[in-house]
Amino acid sequence: MSLRRKTITGLIWTFSQQFGVQSISFFITIILARILAPSEFGLIAMLSVFISIGSSLMESGLTSSLIRATDADQKDYSTIFFFNLIGSVVIYAIVYFLAPFISLFYHQEILTSVLRVYALSFILNAFFEVQNARLTKDMNFRLQMLIQVPAVLFGGILGVTLAYWGFGVWSLVWMNLFQSFLITVLHWVFSGWRPDFVFDKASFKKHFHFGYKMTLSGVLETIYKNIYVLIIGKSYSVTQLGYYSRADSISQLPIGNISAALNKVTYPMFSSISDDDGQLKNVYKKIMQQVIFWNAPALTFLCVIAEPLFRFLLTEKWLPSVPYFQILCIAGIMYPLHSYNLNILKVKGRSDLILRLELIKKTISIIGILCVIPFGIYGLLYFQLFFNFVGYYINSIYSGKLIDYPIKEQIEDIYPTLGLSACIGLVCYFFDAFLVHSFNLPDLARIIIDGIVYSFTYLGCSNLIQLTAINDFKQLILRR
Repeated sequence: MSLRRKTITGLIWTFSQQFGVQSISFFITIILARILAPSEFGLIAMLSVFISIGSSLMESGLTSSLIRATDADQKDYSTIFFFNLIGSVVIYAIVYFLAPFISLFYHQEILTSVLRVYALSFILNAFFEVQNARLTKDMNFRLQMLIQVPAVLFGGILGVTLAYWGFGVWSLVWMNLFQSFLITVLHWVFSGWRPDFVFDKASFKKHFHFGYKMTLSGVLETIYKNIYVLIIGKSYSVTQLGYYSRADSISQLPIGNISAALNKVTYPMFSSISDDDGQLKNVYKKIMQQVIFWNAPALTFLCVIAEPLFRFLLTEKWLPSVPYFQILCIAGIMYPLHSYNLNILKVKGRSDLILRLELIKKTISIIGILCVIPFGIYGLLYFQLFFNFVGYYINSIYSGKLIDYPIKEQIEDIYPTLGLSACIGLVCYFFDAFLVHSFNLPDLARIIIDGIVYSFTYLGCSNLIQLTAINDFKQLILRR
């Protein structure tokens, strides 16, 4: 199968996986949000930074090295499997010990027992990380979808059932653990790979040399992504954190899906053409334009219909989340390009540059966050919006140099799409205001009508001005 066909097939299946899984998760979350209180979501959000750091350490960047390596064999896979498994037990023990101190930090006694149970997911996940890396390396995203969808579905059913029976925050804990358990079992049943009982020091050293820098970068990125949760959880009420976490999770439906799907496909695809800078630049450019073409209008539209969307899906009690959600949507427009940019550095073997970038970005970011803390939650959110664009600029400097695609040229390629999305979003905003004042339509009708108007206007104008991204997309469809 040609690289082009393999990449397109991979994109189709990985987007199907991401949107399938996230659609089910989103539907489950809506039901849970109607049953549970914002404070119960806030308790889980308080633990997110510690769970995420533990997951980053457990993965240790070694699976990324396996995907990148062109000569990985059974010995390599088995070595990384046992390292991940032993590491997950060690990390769980550390979290178990630290749980009372984390509970004391937030002044929430229940967090001790919740974290000790929730963190068992580290060990469960270690059992399938290598199998999943093999599937990604082979670009077998179809099987990944067939594994994840039922796991998320049945885990969600358990979570809703427990919430209905009054388990509160524990329904969220057991839901996530059951999902991890099902994903592990299905990987072992269907992936076709089993480890040999071997641990090769030379193999470990080779992958660790690349992986430890990825681990440090991942931990820095995890801390940064969750530092807002940490500050809000410490400085404000658990209910307010619940509002923020719901706004963030819903905004991540388009952001996270596009980012994760692109990261999974572009990394092995870039790896296969890493020696051809001209082809790398061409593929990089086309995918970047496609990302912005679909991501920018989706998030702009969500800003416009945020209030009726939250009221219709989650009820009136979640309306305080709306302004947080709108800011996070705009902040997320460039986010999928961050990991996509870093994949260029990965396939070039420049994990040292990735670590340097993360140190630079996080140093600037922490200084900025300390400066805006006196301005409250909105100060933090607006800084997050600002820094997402700055972060893209910093990432693009290094990746652009490696493939001769400078940041100025990149911006010239995407600003027409960003400008068009913003202009049509403004038109749609005033159109929605006209609907409300003139006809007082119900929320669902507003969402549907606004969606039709925005979609047709955006696609029509894109065709009219002949945006490169839509021409490439039409060509891709016509050529199958």
